[in-house]
Amino acid sequence: MPLTVITLRKSTPSLRGDLSKWMQEIATGVYVGNFNSRIREHLWSRVIESVGKGEATLSYAARNEIGYAFETHNTQQKVIDYDGIPLVIYPKGNNQKSKSNDTKFGFSKAAKFRKQKQFSAKRISKKQIESSFVILDIETDGLDPRHNSIIEIGALKITENGVEEFQRLIKYKQKLPNKIKELTGITDELLQEEGKDLLSVLEDLKDFIGEKIIVGYNVNFDMRFINYTLVQLNKEPLTNQLIDLQQLVKREKMLLSNYKLETVVKSYEINSKVEHRALADAKLILDLSGKVNKFHEILEKK
Repeated sequence: MPLTVITLRKSTPSLRGDLSKWMQEIATGVYVGNFNSRIREHLWSRVIESVGKGEATLSYAARNEIGYAFETHNTQQKVIDYDGIPLVIYPKGNNQKSKSNDTKFGFSKAAKFRKQKQFSAKRISKKQIESSFVILDIETDGLDPRHNSIIEIGALKITENGVEEFQRLIKYKQKLPNKIKELTGITDELLQEEGKDLLSVLEDLKDFIGEKIIVGYNVNFDMRFINYTLVQLNKEPLTNQLIDLQQLVKREKMLLSNYKLETVVKSYEINSKVEHRALADAKLILDLSGKVNKFHEILEKK
Protein backbone atom coordinates (compact mmCIF):
# COMPACT_ATOMS: atom_id res chain seq x y z
CA MET A 1 0.00 0.00 0.00
CA PRO A 2 1.22 3.56 -0.71
CA LEU A 3 3.14 5.64 1.82
CA THR A 4 1.34 8.55 3.47
CA VAL A 5 3.00 11.39 5.38
CA ILE A 6 1.18 13.83 7.67
CA THR A 7 2.97 16.76 9.34
CA LEU A 8 1.53 18.81 12.19
CA ARG A 9 2.52 22.15 13.68
CA LYS A 10 0.97 23.72 16.78
CA SER A 11 -1.46 20.82 16.97
CA THR A 12 -3.30 19.53 20.02
CA PRO A 13 -1.75 16.68 22.05
CA SER A 14 -4.93 14.65 21.61
CA LEU A 15 -4.59 14.75 17.83
CA ARG A 16 -0.96 13.65 17.99
CA GLY A 17 -1.97 10.76 20.23
CA ASP A 18 -4.77 9.84 17.87
CA LEU A 19 -2.48 9.75 14.84
CA SER A 20 0.06 7.64 16.74
CA LYS A 21 -2.51 4.82 16.79
CA TRP A 22 -2.33 4.63 13.00
CA MET A 23 1.05 6.03 12.03
CA GLN A 24 4.64 6.18 13.24
CA GLU A 25 5.94 9.54 14.51
CA ILE A 26 9.44 9.64 13.03
CA ALA A 27 10.13 13.23 14.17
CA THR A 28 8.17 15.75 16.20
CA GLY A 29 4.92 16.28 14.32
CA VAL A 30 5.91 14.07 11.36
CA TYR A 31 3.88 10.88 10.89
CA VAL A 32 4.28 8.15 8.27
CA GLY A 33 2.14 5.12 7.51
CA ASN A 34 0.98 2.68 4.84
CA PHE A 35 -2.77 2.34 4.26
CA ASN A 36 -5.40 2.58 1.55
CA SER A 37 -7.09 5.75 0.29
CA ARG A 38 -10.21 5.21 2.41
CA ILE A 39 -8.21 5.19 5.65
CA ARG A 40 -6.13 8.14 4.46
CA GLU A 41 -9.22 10.24 3.75
CA HIS A 42 -10.67 9.27 7.14
CA LEU A 43 -7.50 10.30 8.97
CA TRP A 44 -7.21 13.59 7.09
CA SER A 45 -10.81 14.43 8.00
CA ARG A 46 -9.99 13.79 11.66
CA VAL A 47 -6.89 15.98 11.39
CA ILE A 48 -8.90 18.88 9.95
CA GLU A 49 -11.57 18.50 12.63
CA SER A 50 -9.09 18.30 15.52
CA VAL A 51 -6.12 20.46 14.59
CA GLY A 52 -7.83 23.67 15.68
CA LYS A 53 -5.64 26.66 14.84
CA GLY A 54 -2.68 24.40 14.12
CA GLU A 55 -1.20 23.65 10.72
CA ALA A 56 -1.29 20.35 8.84
CA THR A 57 -0.03 18.93 5.56
CA LEU A 58 -0.75 15.62 3.86
CA SER A 59 1.43 13.92 1.22
CA TYR A 60 0.56 10.64 -0.51
CA ALA A 61 1.29 8.60 -3.62
CA ALA A 62 -0.77 9.52 -6.69
CA ARG A 63 -0.89 8.61 -10.36
CA ASN A 64 0.22 11.92 -11.75
CA GLU A 65 3.35 13.27 -13.42
CA ILE A 66 5.34 13.63 -10.20
CA GLY A 67 4.03 10.47 -8.54
CA TYR A 68 2.51 12.07 -5.46
CA ALA A 69 -0.01 14.67 -4.32
CA PHE A 70 -0.49 16.77 -1.20
CA GLU A 71 -2.96 18.90 0.74
CA THR A 72 -2.59 21.62 3.35
CA HIS A 73 -4.76 23.00 6.15
CA ASN A 74 -4.32 26.31 7.99
CA THR A 75 -0.98 26.98 6.32
CA GLN A 76 0.28 29.95 4.31
CA GLN A 77 1.32 27.58 1.56
CA LYS A 78 -1.35 26.81 -1.01
CA VAL A 79 -1.69 23.75 -3.23
CA ILE A 80 -2.66 24.43 -6.84
CA ASP A 81 -3.08 22.30 -9.96
CA TYR A 82 -0.58 23.72 -12.45
CA ASP A 83 -1.68 22.14 -15.74
CA GLY A 84 -1.92 18.71 -14.16
CA ILE A 85 1.08 19.10 -11.82
CA PRO A 86 0.29 19.74 -8.13
CA LEU A 87 2.52 22.50 -6.76
CA VAL A 88 2.87 24.32 -3.45
CA ILE A 89 3.04 28.09 -3.77
CA TYR A 90 4.27 30.51 -1.11
CA PRO A 91 3.01 34.08 -0.70
CA LYS A 92 5.74 36.59 -1.41
CA GLY A 93 6.11 39.12 1.40
CA ASN A 94 2.80 40.02 3.06
CA ASN A 95 3.87 43.67 3.09
CA GLN A 96 0.85 45.83 3.85
CA LYS A 97 2.64 48.83 2.34
CA SER A 98 2.64 47.19 -1.04
CA LYS A 99 0.87 49.22 -3.69
CA SER A 100 -1.11 46.19 -4.75
CA ASN A 101 -3.53 44.37 -2.48
CA ASP A 102 -3.22 41.23 -4.59
CA THR A 103 -1.23 38.38 -3.08
CA LYS A 104 1.79 37.58 -5.22
CA PHE A 105 2.91 34.02 -5.65
CA GLY A 106 6.18 32.57 -6.85
CA PHE A 107 7.22 29.21 -8.26
CA SER A 108 10.54 27.51 -7.74
CA LYS A 109 13.08 27.32 -10.59
CA ALA A 110 12.45 23.58 -10.78
CA ALA A 111 8.73 24.18 -11.29
CA LYS A 112 9.41 26.79 -13.98
CA PHE A 113 11.78 24.37 -15.74
CA ARG A 114 9.15 21.63 -15.63
CA LYS A 115 6.56 23.96 -17.20
CA GLN A 116 9.03 25.16 -19.81
CA LYS A 117 9.89 21.60 -20.73
CA GLN A 118 6.25 20.60 -20.85
CA PHE A 119 5.26 23.42 -23.20
CA SER A 120 8.19 22.83 -25.50
CA ALA A 121 6.43 19.71 -26.81
CA LYS A 122 4.61 19.86 -30.14
CA ARG A 123 1.02 21.01 -29.65
CA ILE A 124 -1.91 19.94 -31.75
CA SER A 125 -3.43 22.90 -33.59
CA LYS A 126 -6.84 24.27 -32.70
CA LYS A 127 -8.27 23.20 -36.05
CA GLN A 128 -6.96 19.67 -35.59
CA ILE A 129 -8.57 19.44 -32.18
CA GLU A 130 -11.83 20.92 -33.40
CA SER A 131 -12.19 18.35 -36.18
CA SER A 132 -11.36 15.28 -34.17
CA PHE A 133 -14.25 14.13 -32.01
CA VAL A 134 -17.94 13.78 -31.21
CA ILE A 135 -19.41 14.18 -27.73
CA LEU A 136 -22.12 11.56 -27.10
CA ASP A 137 -24.75 11.17 -24.38
CA ILE A 138 -27.93 9.14 -24.11
CA GLU A 139 -30.90 8.85 -21.76
CA THR A 140 -32.44 5.47 -21.00
CA ASP A 141 -35.28 4.03 -18.94
CA GLY A 142 -32.87 1.85 -16.91
CA LEU A 143 -29.33 0.55 -16.62
CA ASP A 144 -29.37 -2.78 -18.49
CA PRO A 145 -29.41 -2.74 -22.31
CA ARG A 146 -30.87 -6.25 -22.35
CA HIS A 147 -34.02 -5.11 -20.55
CA ASN A 148 -34.11 -1.33 -20.92
CA SER A 149 -34.39 1.10 -23.82
CA ILE A 150 -32.82 4.27 -25.15
CA ILE A 151 -35.25 7.18 -24.95
CA GLU A 152 -33.05 10.06 -26.12
CA ILE A 153 -29.73 10.58 -27.92
CA GLY A 154 -27.71 13.78 -28.01
CA ALA A 155 -24.39 14.46 -29.71
CA LEU A 156 -22.09 17.34 -30.60
CA LYS A 157 -19.70 17.18 -33.54
CA ILE A 158 -16.80 19.57 -33.19
CA THR A 159 -15.63 20.79 -36.61
CA GLU A 160 -13.48 23.61 -37.93
CA ASN A 161 -16.71 25.40 -38.87
CA GLY A 162 -18.23 25.20 -35.39
CA VAL A 163 -20.35 22.77 -33.41
CA GLU A 164 -23.00 20.63 -35.07
CA GLU A 165 -25.84 19.31 -32.90
CA PHE A 166 -27.71 16.01 -33.00
CA GLN A 167 -30.76 15.42 -30.80
CA ARG A 168 -33.50 12.81 -31.11
CA LEU A 169 -36.22 11.47 -28.86
CA ILE A 170 -37.17 7.82 -29.40
CA LYS A 171 -40.65 6.37 -29.78
CA TYR A 172 -41.54 4.45 -26.63
CA LYS A 173 -44.26 1.81 -26.51
CA GLN A 174 -44.42 1.37 -22.74
CA LYS A 175 -45.03 3.66 -19.77
CA LEU A 176 -41.94 5.48 -18.55
CA PRO A 177 -40.98 4.74 -14.94
CA ASN A 178 -41.88 7.66 -12.68
CA LYS A 179 -38.29 8.03 -11.47
CA ILE A 180 -37.14 8.51 -15.09
CA LYS A 181 -39.82 11.14 -15.67
CA GLU A 182 -38.74 12.97 -12.52
CA LEU A 183 -35.05 12.71 -13.35
CA THR A 184 -35.22 13.79 -17.00
CA GLY A 185 -38.47 15.70 -17.36
CA ILE A 186 -39.26 13.47 -20.36
CA THR A 187 -42.90 12.34 -20.45
CA ASP A 188 -44.81 9.60 -22.26
CA GLU A 189 -46.65 12.30 -24.22
CA LEU A 190 -43.39 13.93 -25.33
CA LEU A 191 -42.03 10.63 -26.63
CA GLN A 192 -45.26 9.89 -28.47
CA GLU A 193 -45.43 13.34 -30.07
CA GLU A 194 -41.75 13.92 -30.88
CA GLY A 195 -40.19 10.47 -30.73
CA LYS A 196 -38.67 8.96 -33.87
CA ASP A 197 -38.23 5.35 -34.97
CA LEU A 198 -35.22 3.87 -33.14
CA LEU A 199 -33.63 2.29 -36.22
CA SER A 200 -33.77 5.50 -38.25
CA VAL A 201 -32.36 7.48 -35.32
CA LEU A 202 -29.41 5.09 -34.95
CA GLU A 203 -28.72 5.18 -38.69
CA ASP A 204 -28.77 8.99 -38.57
CA LEU A 205 -26.43 8.89 -35.58
CA LYS A 206 -23.94 6.65 -37.37
CA ASP A 207 -23.93 9.04 -40.33
CA PHE A 208 -23.48 12.00 -37.96
CA ILE A 209 -20.51 10.42 -36.14
CA GLY A 210 -18.77 8.92 -39.15
CA GLU A 211 -15.23 7.82 -38.28
CA LYS A 212 -14.64 10.39 -35.57
CA ILE A 213 -13.49 9.62 -32.05
CA ILE A 214 -16.39 9.36 -29.59
CA VAL A 215 -15.99 11.18 -26.28
CA GLY A 216 -18.32 10.86 -23.32
CA TYR A 217 -18.61 10.65 -19.57
CA ASN A 218 -18.79 6.96 -18.65
CA VAL A 219 -19.06 6.53 -22.42
CA ASN A 220 -18.96 2.72 -22.20
CA PHE A 221 -22.46 2.85 -20.72
CA ASP A 222 -23.74 4.75 -23.77
CA MET A 223 -21.90 2.47 -26.19
CA ARG A 224 -23.22 -0.71 -24.56
CA PHE A 225 -26.79 0.46 -25.14
CA ILE A 226 -26.19 1.72 -28.66
CA ASN A 227 -24.25 -1.31 -29.89
CA TYR A 228 -26.51 -3.85 -28.20
CA THR A 229 -29.49 -2.19 -29.88
CA LEU A 230 -27.75 -2.07 -33.27
CA VAL A 231 -26.97 -5.78 -33.08
CA GLN A 232 -30.57 -6.55 -32.10
CA LEU A 233 -31.65 -4.62 -35.20
CA ASN A 234 -29.21 -6.63 -37.37
CA LYS A 235 -26.96 -3.62 -37.92
CA GLU A 236 -23.21 -3.27 -37.56
CA PRO A 237 -22.12 -1.89 -34.16
CA LEU A 238 -20.03 1.26 -33.85
CA THR A 239 -16.29 0.54 -33.66
CA ASN A 240 -15.02 4.12 -33.29
CA GLN A 241 -12.21 4.87 -30.86
CA LEU A 242 -13.44 6.06 -27.47
CA ILE A 243 -12.24 8.51 -24.83
CA ASP A 244 -13.91 8.24 -21.43
CA LEU A 245 -13.59 11.50 -19.48
CA GLN A 246 -14.67 9.74 -16.29
CA GLN A 247 -11.51 7.62 -16.29
CA LEU A 248 -9.34 10.69 -16.85
CA VAL A 249 -11.06 12.53 -14.00
CA LYS A 250 -10.53 9.58 -11.65
CA ARG A 251 -6.78 9.79 -12.27
CA GLU A 252 -6.72 13.58 -11.98
CA LYS A 253 -8.98 14.01 -8.93
CA MET A 254 -8.47 10.97 -6.75
CA LEU A 255 -10.16 12.27 -3.61
CA LEU A 256 -13.65 13.14 -4.83
CA SER A 257 -16.45 11.67 -2.74
CA ASN A 258 -17.94 10.16 -5.90
CA TYR A 259 -17.61 10.47 -9.67
CA LYS A 260 -21.15 11.36 -10.63
CA LEU A 261 -21.19 14.03 -13.33
CA GLU A 262 -22.84 16.47 -10.88
CA THR A 263 -19.95 16.13 -8.43
CA VAL A 264 -17.24 16.27 -11.08
CA VAL A 265 -18.41 19.44 -12.86
CA LYS A 266 -18.53 21.30 -9.55
CA SER A 267 -14.99 20.18 -8.76
CA TYR A 268 -13.89 21.80 -12.05
CA GLU A 269 -15.82 24.98 -11.18
CA ILE A 270 -18.41 24.45 -13.90
CA ASN A 271 -21.64 25.93 -12.59
CA SER A 272 -24.07 24.47 -15.14
CA LYS A 273 -26.68 22.03 -13.87
CA VAL A 274 -26.75 18.40 -15.00
CA GLU A 275 -30.18 18.28 -16.63
CA HIS A 276 -30.24 14.56 -17.51
CA ARG A 277 -31.23 15.49 -21.05
CA ALA A 278 -28.96 14.09 -23.73
CA LEU A 279 -28.06 17.23 -25.71
CA ALA A 280 -27.80 19.51 -22.67
CA ASP A 281 -25.55 17.02 -20.91
CA ALA A 282 -23.44 16.59 -24.05
CA LYS A 283 -22.81 20.35 -23.97
CA LEU A 284 -21.82 20.05 -20.30
CA ILE A 285 -19.45 17.19 -21.13
CA LEU A 286 -17.91 19.35 -23.86
CA ASP A 287 -17.27 22.07 -21.25
CA LEU A 288 -15.72 19.46 -18.97
CA SER A 289 -13.44 18.17 -21.73
CA GLY A 290 -11.82 21.59 -21.89
CA LYS A 291 -10.98 21.43 -18.18
CA VAL A 292 -9.53 17.91 -17.97
CA ASN A 293 -5.78 18.28 -18.36
CA LYS A 294 -4.96 15.04 -20.17
CA PHE A 295 -7.88 15.09 -22.61
CA HIS A 296 -6.29 16.81 -25.60
CA GLU A 297 -3.00 15.00 -25.04
CA ILE A 298 -4.80 11.66 -25.30
CA LEU A 299 -6.91 12.92 -28.20
CA GLU A 300 -3.74 13.75 -30.12
CA LYS A 301 -2.35 10.25 -29.55
CA LYS A 302 -5.54 8.67 -30.86
